[in-house]
Amino acid sequence: MTPPLLILDGGTGRELARSGAPFRQPEWSALALIEGPQFVSAVHRAYVAAGADVITTNSYALVPFHIGEERFAADGAALAALAGTLARGVADDAPRTVHVAGSLPPVCGSYRPDLVDLDRARPVLEVLVAALAPSVDHWLAETLSSLAEARLAASLTAPTGKPIWLSFTLEDETPAPLPALRSGESVAEAARLAAELGAAALLFNCSQPEVMEAAIRAARAELGPDSPIRIGVYANAFPPMSADAEANGALSPIRADLTPEGYRRFAAAWQAAGASILGGCCGIGPEHITALRASAALLEGAAHG
Repeated sequence: MTPPLLILDGGTGRELARSGAPFRQPEWSALALIEGPQFVSAVHRAYVAAGADVITTNSYALVPFHIGEERFAADGAALAALAGTLARGVADDAPRTVHVAGSLPPVCGSYRPDLVDLDRARPVLEVLVAALAPSVDHWLAETLSSLAEARLAASLTAPTGKPIWLSFTLEDETPAPLPALRSGESVAEAARLAAELGAAALLFNCSQPEVMEAAIRAARAELGPDSPIRIGVYANAFPPMSADAEANGALSPIRADLTPEGYRRFAAAWQAAGASILGGCCGIGPEHITALRASAALLEGAAHG
């Protein structure tokens, strides 16, 4: 039996910038936590109002890569705790059940498996996990470009006893014949690892919408019909990201065709392929989540009509 659909929030950094929050490089979305935390709460509330069942802590940029080694050592734990508290507060004030996902980012930069350094990542993730744990319902290790990153995140979150969702970014510049992570490892391998680690969900994020359906089908085929692992997607609105792109280098352009309705059409295909968690990543805002929620409501009404 297909589990009920969960709607995630959309991108946080881009929405902070759009809302007028303090936003610049190198701090990226972390700057709002430092200089204007009220903007972070406002973005969370916007996604709840749009219909999200899950909001994600604004902890993606709370890494030395963005805020610097000295600031992370001095303030990283406090800022991560604040990110958790802000999300928890909005979720608890919501008129319906809203869950909080604790974002655990790729510590050494997005989209670049060649930069993965587990020895550098471990102490940073340890700080984030300890600080976020009191506020989150589950973990979201996201934009993972390799299996090694997933193993590390799972090992560090296991002592908390809270479920982990593993979300991988896919090769979308020159997609392989079979869907693959940016490391070249296959989606089938990622699905086997998710099962091995006892993940509650396997997702694909921060890649083009066009590569997601094949990944869902490959994951479903590997996991089998009786797997308890949910499959989910939250794509970005960027053009394809090249393998040598500067990690988290600048605000990427947004595709004009990914209107709320355009994105909803992709999401309908993902759901038909077997995804039961749908949301958005960079460039996907509250208006897109509203469209997903409305589409989900129509489907639920048809199912009960």
